[in-house]
Amino acid sequence: MRFERFKEGYVSKRQPNTPTAVAGGPRAVLAASGELVCSYSVSSALGINDFVPMLSRSNDGGETWVEQGPLWPHLKTSESNFVSVSRAPSGTLFAYGISTPISQPGESFWSDATQGLKQNRLCWARSDDNGRSWTEPKTISMPIPGSAEAPGPMCVTRSGKWLVCYAPYNTFDPDLKVDREQIVVMCSDDEGKSWQHTPMLRFAEPGSGGAEAWVVELADGRLLGTSWHLDHNGKNEYPNAYSLSSDGGKTWLPTQSTRIMGQSTALTPLPDGRALFVHNRRKPGEAGVWLSVVKPTPSDFGVEHSDALWRAETATQSGTSGEHAEWTDFSFGEPAVAALPDGTFLMTFWCVQPSGRGIGYVKFRIVD
Repeated sequence: MRFERFKEGYVSKRQPNTPTAVAGGPRAVLAASGELVCSYSVSSALGINDFVPMLSRSNDGGETWVEQGPLWPHLKTSESNFVSVSRAPSGTLFAYGISTPISQPGESFWSDATQGLKQNRLCWARSDDNGRSWTEPKTISMPIPGSAEAPGPMCVTRSGKWLVCYAPYNTFDPDLKVDREQIVVMCSDDEGKSWQHTPMLRFAEPGSGGAEAWVVELADGRLLGTSWHLDHNGKNEYPNAYSLSSDGGKTWLPTQSTRIMGQSTALTPLPDGRALFVHNRRKPGEAGVWLSVVKPTPSDFGVEHSDALWRAETATQSGTSGEHAEWTDFSFGEPAVAALPDGTFLMTFWCVQPSGRGIGYVKFRIVD
């Protein structure tokens, strides 16, 4: 088995030292119209609280792209929104993520002192016209104190259940105690009118937690969740974590190690019951986006093949460690993979590289 790359380019290329020079969180989906729709967020700099969610479209399978513009132009100065787009089996497109109020231009959404995010909210919206117009963002009340980190999209199952996951984070309040040793999954059986929650992943290692989590429905109906597994004290490195649910997300099996030393995670289910697991690596000699074909069981992630899909010129912008504590210096990240009708795949990611910056893509196929 191997990954055969046959096309690389940009969904959206940004010019350095200009407004909205940094872009992140790209998620491409195939709309009911046959178009590829890619969501991503732009900001003035890493760590600045001014994310604007954008959409670009492709009518030729991802070869060329046209920028549609912001999802909510009227919110650009009042709310920093970071959302990811997904498609339900019905064809409806959903946007899910976080919204943070903007108090003043140029402010940061991150506090080094508390290692926390400015207090934010979970939000979702829908589009019934292939992403050309969107409802206003609606709030999902968080069940535990803290802020949320939620780059993964909403998963709508074949039975109609809605699932979203997020990582609890500290806020700017040093006295607020946050249960960070988990990834929370929120489930709705009534199209967002009410939500239930439970830990999707629970980390046994004291002082550890998750980030950049993802949840999908596999071909056999099981749910698979993954996450970057972090040591908040910066002393240990853990492999990515995963768990499975066989009852629609009500309960989850004990959290297991994928045995893959990666960072941010994303998943794409395959028709044969397997899944694609895409993640970042920033170690010397490994820096880039890596992809694994997996067939998970309750006790083993079932890695059948793993290889680099895209190699980074630089892992960070200033030569820092590439660990989570240095995230504002990262020079690429947040990859995701979309399956295309012809059996090929489109991997999207953000990058700030010497050769270019913006939302990059790689088209590839799996060759057995």
